[in-house]
Amino acid sequence: MNAAEINVLEEIELENPIFIEALPGLGHVGKLAADHMIDELEATKFAEIYSPTFPPQVLIKEEGIIENMSNELYYLKDVGENNLDLIILVGNTQALSPEGQYLICRDILEFVKGYGIDRIYTLGGMAIPQPVENPKVYGAATDEANIELLREAEIEIRSNDGGIVGASGLFLGLAVRQGIQGTCLMGETPGYFIDAESAEAILKKLSLLLNFEINVDKLDERAEETRQMIAKAQQMEQDLINRANAGNADDLRYIG
Repeated sequence: MNAAEINVLEEIELENPIFIEALPGLGHVGKLAADHMIDELEATKFAEIYSPTFPPQVLIKEEGIIENMSNELYYLKDVGENNLDLIILVGNTQALSPEGQYLICRDILEFVKGYGIDRIYTLGGMAIPQPVENPKVYGAATDEANIELLREAEIEIRSNDGGIVGASGLFLGLAVRQGIQGTCLMGETPGYFIDAESAEAILKKLSLLLNFEINVDKLDERAEETRQMIAKAQQMEQDLINRANAGNADDLRYIG
């Protein structure tokens, strides 16, 4: 079964690109960081991804315009002093079920492998009890060489401390089985609000690891946009749950 319907918008050629995953998660730290990176560095969208593993809904935007649940792939060429090519995965959702997560991550990984990726960075949040003024960034990796790079960047190594749930962990697990090295960066966050400070901390460490510069002044604006989008998605999901709990699961009518 193919979980992903991938609509290619532009045929591109890249040189050993680095794949960066940043889908919605705890505090939406990774998503916020990657969305800001896309805007600031003027990345170009080249593919859209749709899947039956995504929530059965659409988002309603300004003036009643709907937005599908989807993931998107962007590319950048010749980034930073090392002239790196990047592929960035963002979106407004992850798969709903554990099986769906495996299926969609597998299909996306197979697709981006076609561009010759040789490294992966996944971005996300790490839960802490309450907000802190200067969030730390923690890291984990597929191999000792990348752990050493994390140490050189003064990133805390997350050790013997649970797992990495969702796409940020699964992409690394699937990749290492195919000989692709990877690293996860996790910003401290309470997780119950859109955490611009943690996203900024992650971006600064990622830019250090990949040797590029990025202005983070507009992260707070991006955080507010993300808050609005997530609030709409959460309300729709709660409406579905409430209807199911009320015994009306067969009466999920669409407005239109």
